[in-house]
Amino acid sequence: MNRDNRSRGNRTQLPAAMGSPHAIIIPYPVQGHVIPLIALSHSLVAHGFKITFINSEFNHERVVASLSQNGGDGLEGIHMVSFPDGLAPGEDRNDIRRVTEGFLRVMPRCLEELIERMNTSGGDQVTWVIADGNMGWALEVAQKMGIRSAAFWPASTALLAIFLSIPKMIQDGIIDAKGMPERSETFQLRPGMPSVNTSQLSWNCAGDLEEERVIFKLIVSNNQAMPLAEMIICNSFYDLESESFNLFPNLLPVGPLLTSQQFGKAVGHFWLEDTTCMSWLDQQPANSVIYVAFGSIAVFNQDQFQELALGLELSGHPFLWVVRHDLADGIDDSWLDGFGDRVKGHGKLVGWSPQQQVLAHPSIACFFSHCGWNSTLEGVKNGVPFLCWPYFVDQFLNRAYICDVWKTGLSIEPDDKGFVPREQIKEKVDQIFGNEEMKARALMWKDIANRCTNEGGSSYKNFKSFVDAVKE
Repeated sequence: MNRDNRSRGNRTQLPAAMGSPHAIIIPYPVQGHVIPLIALSHSLVAHGFKITFINSEFNHERVVASLSQNGGDGLEGIHMVSFPDGLAPGEDRNDIRRVTEGFLRVMPRCLEELIERMNTSGGDQVTWVIADGNMGWALEVAQKMGIRSAAFWPASTALLAIFLSIPKMIQDGIIDAKGMPERSETFQLRPGMPSVNTSQLSWNCAGDLEEERVIFKLIVSNNQAMPLAEMIICNSFYDLESESFNLFPNLLPVGPLLTSQQFGKAVGHFWLEDTTCMSWLDQQPANSVIYVAFGSIAVFNQDQFQELALGLELSGHPFLWVVRHDLADGIDDSWLDGFGDRVKGHGKLVGWSPQQQVLAHPSIACFFSHCGWNSTLEGVKNGVPFLCWPYFVDQFLNRAYICDVWKTGLSIEPDDKGFVPREQIKEKVDQIFGNEEMKARALMWKDIANRCTNEGGSSYKNFKSFVDAVKE
């Protein structure tokens, strides 16, 4: 996990005279992992790196189409490459089991072939592989081919700490060898870290039992590959998760990495951004707007979707709502059109938004979120209180951070049938708008996040150390 592990394997170390380091970067093939690794790529390009960025063919096409709206690729210094993901056309890329099983079948050999081709073509030699921590197989390929490697962790460090603690959790009788809870309980890895209920371990919130089995097997495999990385860098900052970093001190926080705010560069979205929402926000009073966005995967049934819409209307506050075309099962377009007409003036619906710019806008008062880690960091970095409605995997853990540790948000609480009525949505919105202490804490975390990433801050120094190590 640290630089002293460099003797492992037959790594080729190129002399500095041979030019800029050339890193292959490979994310887990879903939106929430592509975005922070694009951000990392931009940061490395700014330090003289050459980057080859690997997406699945399906995601590559979506990123390119999204970038085209700006009249350019927005990825200067980043060479985009695509690999097949092992799935057939039309298969559901939101099905984590299928995505995972598919890329494991085909991508390792594709990476080997790419490195072989690059290193025998007389061009830029690949000197590093920087792999998403959820793509441990890429670290194994790097070791096999004598390439130095690092792992990038795109989620909360608390989640990685839980993953790395799986052997101890099995030993302590919290889970069995397949990741299933041995009993219903809430536990903490360390005081100051979020409490976790055994029913909401991320691999047990990934879908059906078969999906849970595949994800847990992947996690265990990634844990075994992680020591092959010379360094593990995390998209977080020390003060935000100090106890997680104290538990695993070899982890290096370099975040939050937020591309468009730091560099004004493309972030690798899969959908076209509707930038008309920015001029709409300009017309709203300061600290008045509820921003509502549930990421790239969450899906509501039609009844809950309509109840959410009515809750936003009932709140009486202006709202900007990101409604993906697939946000609801069987969405009734005529109902949605009628709702849009009814709230016109104080409510705006868009298919996708430039979220980092939205959250930085002075009109935003709170973030109604699924609590994905990118969204969580973006809210923290902009000092915005949260209304939390997690959907799956690690989002429940992130909610615990927001509501219980940082105390910068409130949680939506579904009833025993999993339903949330409009009245609760209005009530929680009212509570957030009236909570000045929560707003003050959110602004405090904004200030800490900015200090960490500014010159001389902890994440700034850590990133420089990482860059210096890679350039050795």
